[in-house]
Formats: sequence, structure tokens, C-alpha cells
Amino acid sequence: MTDLTDLRTIRDLIRWSVSRFNEAGLYYGHGTENAWDEAVALIFNTLHLTHDLYPVTLEARVTSDEREKIVMLITRRIGERIPVPYLTHEAWFANLSFYVDERVLIPRSPIAELIANQFQPFIDPDSIHSILDLCTGSGCIAIACAKAFPDANIVASDISPDALAVAHINVLRHNVEQNVSLYESDLFNTVPKQKFSIIVSNPPYVDAEDMAALPTEYHHEPRLGLAAGTDGLDLAIRILQNASDYLDPNGILIVEVGNSEIALADKFPEVPFTWLEFQNGGGGVFLLTAEQLSEYKTSFCSPD
Repeated sequence: MTDLTDLRTIRDLIRWSVSRFNEAGLYYGHGTENAWDEAVALIFNTLHLTHDLYPVTLEARVTSDEREKIVMLITRRIGERIPVPYLTHEAWFANLSFYVDERVLIPRSPIAELIANQFQPFIDPDSIHSILDLCTGSGCIAIACAKAFPDANIVASDISPDALAVAHINVLRHNVEQNVSLYESDLFNTVPKQKFSIIVSNPPYVDAEDMAALPTEYHHEPRLGLAAGTDGLDLAIRILQNASDYLDPNGILIVEVGNSEIALADKFPEVPFTWLEFQNGGGGVFLLTAEQLSEYKTSFCSPD
């Protein structure tokens, strides 16, 4: 049995954590992909160390109180299968730190890369005056957009008042309350009836088969933010049906549908979805222009 007092440095704790994680057979996918990165994320966040200090701080000694807290969190990560961001209440998206808890999904969308590139080459950044973020959750997409377009008006909506409470925390945390407005809304139902330069959404898109097979870690996330019917398209189709009414003539719609990409393409084979590619990995994100949405609106309103 390990004498925990032997764990003197950050490196000791990381090494010990990795061994415990591998032994337990944890599932990763909430910001990390392996045991080492998971341990680094947990330990650095717990010690309030920024990740740019890795690896220079690996030989730094930890106090007994710090060691006790880290070991407690590692024990919970293993025993309860709680994702690290819920244990540390911090997740990173678009190089920004967000508060998260089990009222919202943990940010992990490749849409961050689009925001970093100011949605180029799909739209002229100088023409972007307003953005609508549907199913905002923690507010990460809306807030990242506010940072990328400080002069734009950002509207962020979610059906969950609990999620909006977390989004409000993050809006205040990033000082963007002047250009991010939060609305409790079932998709478009109560958002302002105006024209947006961009509508962007990471809605629920997990189909019934995948929901039944989710690893334990994902069951800590709100089901409302994951499940989207038998084929995973319940929300995506509703967005497609209504988005053209809210887009500028030169605007674009961007929606993440993840593993439901094939189901969506099969349901609407005539629609010229642009499936986006990402340098940092990820997929299942489509783009349609306002013109395309108008042209194929009949198809979306009467899907097979």
C-alpha cells in the first residue's frame, strides 16, 4: 500500500494518478484523451496553476493539505467516474476558462476553432454585427464569440434555466454582459425576432443507440443537453426549419451534429451541406448559407 506522504512533488502526484487511472480503466473525452493529460488537468487546476507552467513546475513540492485534496479528488474521479471539469469546476474552450458544474455539458466543441478564425473564409468578419448561439449551455460559444467580435451583439439562448444560471456566471466572469444577452427559449421561440449574421449551435444530438451505450462519465452530464431522439436529429431539424427567418441574406448557419452526421445527410440527400474540417480534430459540423436554407426550406419542413 502506498504511503501517500511519499508523494512530495507535482510529478509524484501525476505519476501516481496515472497509475490509478489506468488501473481503474477510466473513460476520457471531456477535454483530455489519456490518463496523463487527465491527471495534469486535475492536479494543475486544483493547485490553481496555469497550464503554461507545465512542465517547469513538476518538481515543485506540494503541501500536505494540497496532497490531501488532490488525493480526495482522484478518489472521486475513480470511484464515482466524475469528469475532471466537474471536480475542479473549470473547463477550457477557445483558450478561455469557464466555470462548469453538472447543470451544463462540459465544453468540447470543435466550433472553438471556427471562432478563433473569426469564421473565415465562410464570412467576412467585418460584416458580422450579430450572432445567435442556440443551446448555449455554459455560454462558452457565445462568450468566445463576444471576445472575437467585441462590437457584435451576441444573443444566447437555452431551454434550461439551470444552464442559463451557469452561463450568467461565465458572462460576468468574462466581463461581456454589455454584448451578450441570455434568453430562456426553446430554440427560436422567445429570442428576438431579428436578423443575425451568424447562427451557431451545438445542440443535443446523441441518438438513442448511443445514449444507451454512453460511458458512466457522460451520465453526470444533463440528459437534456445530450439526447435528441431516435436518430439524434430532433433539434437539428427544428433549427433547419426556422433558421432562414433569422439570418441576414448573406448570413450563415453552423450546427454541430456529431455522430448524427450520416443520419442528417441521409435524411436530406439533396441538401448541399458543407461539412467542415478542423486542424485540431473533431467533425460532425455543417454549414449552410441563408440562400441555401431558403432554397431547401420545403425539404426541411416536410422531412421523410
